[in-house]
This record gives sequence, structure tokens and C-alpha cells, in this order.
Amino acid sequence: MSSSTSQGVVERVQSFVSENKRAVLIGAAAAVVAIGGVAYYASTSRGPGGGDAEKGEYKKDKKKGSKSSKKRKTVKDADGPILEERSPRVADVAEAEDVKLSAEEIVQMPDEERTKVAASLKAKGNGAYQQRKYSIAADLYTRAIEVTPKPEPVFFSNRAACYVNMSPPQYEKVIEDCDEALKLDASYVKALNRRATALEALERVEEALRDFTAATILDKFQNESAAQSTERVLKKLASQKVQEILSSRDRHLPSQTFVSAYFGAFRPRPLPQLPENPSQGDHTLILSLEALAASDYTHSLTLVNEAVEQGISWDAGKAEALNLRGTYKFLMTDVTGAKEDFLASIELQPSLTQTWVKIASVYMEQGDPKKAFECFEEAIKHNADDPDIYYHRGQVLFIMNEFADAAENYTKSTELDDQFVFSHIQLAVAQYKSGNLANSMATFRRTLKGFPQRSEPQNYYGELLLDQQRFEDAVDKFDRAIEIELSRPKPPPVNALPQVNKGLALYQWKQDIGAAEHCCQEALKIDPECEAAVATLAQLSLQQGKIDVAMEMFEKQASLARSEPELMNALTYQFATKAQVEFMTRFPEMANQMSQIARSMM
Repeated sequence: MSSSTSQGVVERVQSFVSENKRAVLIGAAAAVVAIGGVAYYASTSRGPGGGDAEKGEYKKDKKKGSKSSKKRKTVKDADGPILEERSPRVADVAEAEDVKLSAEEIVQMPDEERTKVAASLKAKGNGAYQQRKYSIAADLYTRAIEVTPKPEPVFFSNRAACYVNMSPPQYEKVIEDCDEALKLDASYVKALNRRATALEALERVEEALRDFTAATILDKFQNESAAQSTERVLKKLASQKVQEILSSRDRHLPSQTFVSAYFGAFRPRPLPQLPENPSQGDHTLILSLEALAASDYTHSLTLVNEAVEQGISWDAGKAEALNLRGTYKFLMTDVTGAKEDFLASIELQPSLTQTWVKIASVYMEQGDPKKAFECFEEAIKHNADDPDIYYHRGQVLFIMNEFADAAENYTKSTELDDQFVFSHIQLAVAQYKSGNLANSMATFRRTLKGFPQRSEPQNYYGELLLDQQRFEDAVDKFDRAIEIELSRPKPPPVNALPQVNKGLALYQWKQDIGAAEHCCQEALKIDPECEAAVATLAQLSLQQGKIDVAMEMFEKQASLARSEPELMNALTYQFATKAQVEFMTRFPEMANQMSQIARSMM
């Protein structure tokens, strides 16, 4: 919910990626270009462009179509008119009689005459297409293909345009004709766009992405329509895969870094006192809470499930168990199950304010802030002096960009308990977000002094310095945070986020990709499932041309994604990268050009 969690760093990574020029390595053969996602994003930073409606027409006839910007677009064909000529010439029409020639007659004709007749048939087809007589136009293009001694790609592409506009559209025939056109000219952009449109209509989304991506790159990102189509199909593909993954994958705890940050956002409470004659379930609950205190989350999860199954003998214990089990469910994205456990916990023990706070988190996850604030009010009714209530209400206000109100709640939390480091940190961050730089820095300095052996103030102060581009000072703070983390006794687990932050700082400061990559690798040694490190490594690998590593990181990022938006983001990059790698496999000669285009977008 804020920069106090690993997810905050993941969000900053993605923000950094999108803000630092939306160009990236467009193929394994290309040299280093800018970090920042994948090539299809590059088009979104430019204004509409793509020239007249006929720029994508076959190059051989380009001069004839130079006035095509005046032509009207058709209803169904997104590429617009496919005509190279304003209208068929009278002589051609006269020579191309409506009588169909037999195969024998065609063979006996000289090539020059066949070429002339084919051109005339194509011109008549263009005229029929302009009049929206698509069946007649398609027949004329077919005859042109039969007559010509050397078929041109435009014949097939124009006939495909007819099939697109028929009612109903004949998408399979569109694909067949575009296949033929592309056999003759693999870089024929209109044929790529038309085939992609047909493939998308037939739900062959991966193939559609392949063609739209190729068309976008071949048009050097100047065709806004193609770029938008690429993004649309990419999102459609990623959305489909998201649903497939979410419906089939096993729920699991996120990384140690994430889970530790979540539980660390609540002040520790003493273990519940057992009743006089505790049951087996009662003892198991205590073991689960002890494992939680030792940061052994997997064991704690197993034990709390066992405790509930074994049966807990007193209501306060049941409420604690349901609170903890619901928390684990929430962390594993089982929001419905978490809500059920939290509500059952509250019913047993309404005074357990921590559960009210966690129900508020569920409502925020479900996009219902009104219900979240009602939960905070209920918690205050039961214990107005619980500092956790105000800290977490501040967190909700923070993510709603209500920074002044968030700061007020953090201040209230610190007044009730000034030994909780995150209230101080978030107060400083809220002040910074409100534009109160002097107050923010003063709060951070007090926090650094008050918590000299905690890494978090060093780390998040470093983030603010990094945001101000005070790179050397930021790296110094990250180094101090790393030193504290590595020197303290275990458990709890070491926090890997300072390593990732240091890597980002070194990249932004010195463009030192190697150092940034090393920092992320060190973070993964500490926590192999650190989302921020994986996300950053994926982008750095793309920049260095390590496509295989980048793809591996994107796949890992998808497997670690806790929420649907996180999974969508990881899959979007993964599929976009895959499509561009496939493009460079088909068009290796484009590598140098693509590097130049990417650099021009920096």
C-alpha cells in the first residue's frame, strides 16, 4: 500500500521503466538501446502519424498512389482504400473485355499482353471496390491473378480487402490471400495488417500480435492505428492468459520480503493466554504464533490450519486463529476466504481491532474505500488508543493521495506509540508527497537518529534522495541499510529491497548496467522471490540483449505476481518481447535500423 512494502518498489521499477524513454532492445542482434519496456510502447510517446491512407500500399505502385490522402476510408477495412489509381483508364477498360479467358487462351497470350490485361482487370477491380461492390471486385482481382504472368502482392492484398468487407467477412480467405502476398513480399505492411485483423477476429490472438508487431516496426512506429492495434491485441492476449493462470494455479505465499513487510506493518502483540485445560488445537495455535514471530511463515501457515482443524477451545483463541488464517489467505490472494475468516473472527471477538483493520484492507482490495473507513470507525469504537488503527487508516489515505490526512493519522499513531518505525517513515513520505520537503527531511533525520539500528529509515530516506536525483547521497543511504540488514541476527529474514534500490540508483546515476544487475542478483541471493529484483533484472536484461534471461525473468515475475494487475503487467512485457524476438528472427536485416529508431526515441 506504500513504499514500505516490496510492492512499492515494484511499482517504482515500472514507473522508472515507463518514464525513461519507451524504447528497448528490439532484437537480439541489435546493439544496446534504452531501458524501458518493449518497442510497442514507443509509439505511445509520439503523436498520431502514419501519413496518408495508402502509404502502406505495395512499393512498386507507390508513385501512382501519391494523392491517396484524399481518398475515403472504407467501413470495415481499417487500412482504408487500397487503390493505387484514381480510376481505370479508358483504354485499359476497352482492352479488358468482360469475357473470361480460359486457361488455354491465357497460356497462348504473350507476357506483355497478359500483364496489360491483368493491370486493366486490377484497375476495374479498384473501381468496383470504390463502389463497395466487393464480390465483383474480388472476382476481377481473381481474374487478374489468373492472367498475369507474374502475380504482384497487391493483387492478393486487394482481394483480401474485399473479403474483409464482405458480409459476413470471409476471414479464412483473407488469411490465405495475405499469406500469398507475404510470400511475394515479406515486408508488405498492409498485408500484415489485414492478416492480423483476420487472425484477431478468429481469436488467433498470438498470431495477430505477431503480425501487428511486425507491421508497427516496419512502419517505424509512424502508423498510429497499427500501434494501437498492437497494444489492443497484446492486452487481449495477456488478459486471456491471466484468467487461465489465475483459474489453474495453486495459491502460495508471496516472497519472504513481501510477507515480512506485511506482518511488520502491525505492532507485535503478546501471545494469547491459554485456558486452564487447553486442547491440542490450542497448543498448535501457540506454535503457529511462535513460528510467525520467528518469521517462519510457511510453518506458521501449516500450523494455524492444523489448529483450526483440531479445534480451539476458547473464543478469543478461535478469533486469533481466524485472524491469522485470514491474513495468510489474503496474502495468497484468496480475498473471499480471507473476508470470511475475518468476519468470523470479529463475530467471536469484536474488540480485536487488528481484525477490523484487516477487513478494511479487504474492502480496499475490492475497491470499496467507504466500507474500509467504516471498519476503521468500528475499530476506534472498541479501542480508540490502538495506534495500528491510525497507521493503517493513514496507509489507505496515502494510496488515495490524501497526503495531508494520511500525515495526520501517522502523527496520531506515533503519539500513541512512538516506537513503531513505520509510522515515522510514512509520516516523512506523506510530508514529501504533500510538497513539504523541509518537514519531510526533518522527520527523516529524527527517525534516523531515533532508530539507528533499523535499516528501513536509511532505505526510504534513500528513496527520497533518489527522487531528488541526489544519487551519491542515496547510494550512501542504501549502503548503510544493506550493512545494517546483513549485520543483524537472524531471524527475521534479511530485507532485499535496499539492494534493488541501490541498483536503480547506480543505473540512473551512472548508467552502470553491470552494477545494477549485480545488485539485483545479490537481492535474489537474499530472497529468491523478490519481485522488485526480478522486475528490474528483466528490464536490464532486455537492454543488454540478454533476451533469454529477460524472458526467464518475465516468466518468473508472472509466477510471483500476487494480484491480477501485477500478473497482467508481467505477461504484457513477456508477450511483447516474444513478438519482437520473432520479428527479428524473420527480419534480421532490420536490427541496425531498429537500434537507430530506439535511440531516436531516447
